[in-house]
Amino acid sequence: MITLKGKSALVTGSGRGIGKEIAAKFAKAGADICVSDIDLATAQETAQEIAKEYGVKTIALAANVAKEEDVNELVKKFVEEFGKIDILVNNAGITKDGLVIDMKESDWDAVIDVNLKSAFLCTKAATRYMLKARSGRVINIASISGQIGLPGQANYSASKAGMIGLTKAVAKEVAKRSVTVNAIAPGFIRTAMTDKLSPEVVKGYEDAIPMRVLGLPEDIANSALFLASDLAGYITGQVIAVNGGLAM
Repeated sequence: MITLKGKSALVTGSGRGIGKEIAAKFAKAGADICVSDIDLATAQETAQEIAKEYGVKTIALAANVAKEEDVNELVKKFVEEFGKIDILVNNAGITKDGLVIDMKESDWDAVIDVNLKSAFLCTKAATRYMLKARSGRVINIASISGQIGLPGQANYSASKAGMIGLTKAVAKEVAKRSVTVNAIAPGFIRTAMTDKLSPEVVKGYEDAIPMRVLGLPEDIANSALFLASDLAGYITGQVIAVNGGLAM
């Protein structure tokens, strides 16, 4: 059984969805958790729920992770509360889909800022502490969209491809201090967003996947748990594809 007992984890965008599942999975393994979300009420609700179910220490902090001041304050408060930062999961993200010919510059900028710039800012802030401690895990939630490109998602694909490049570059910078940096690239995952799609659209996704089924948030959380654990101590700069075989 994987244990994270004695570890502290900051998961951005963890008020709901995949981020929440990752935070819960880490808590189940014994880690203390900071639930960070732009919506404080949602973060507080999730933090309370996780603390009650798993008996770990949790805090909820609101932050716009696309802003450097917010990120620096977020990490500062985290370290003040837990004394260290062992694990960072850069999960916060948004979509503003549209064909590139019609895409607004503001939609491009928003997605790049929230998805990619936030990962840079959070990694920069967190690794300062990890490098001093000579230990740490950074896990970036990328996407199959960043690996193969998806039509109507030029901004999102670019942000996630950038996150993969960021992962590999930073992994080389911090490896000597036993800090690992890896990415997870989810495929089509069943979330609140996919639940709103018609059965025909969902079936179209499923038919394209060799395993013929959408993934679950838990599939991503399981991979994150492994990368956060001591079992993955010699793995860095890698992209773990969790997509049912859709891209190989």
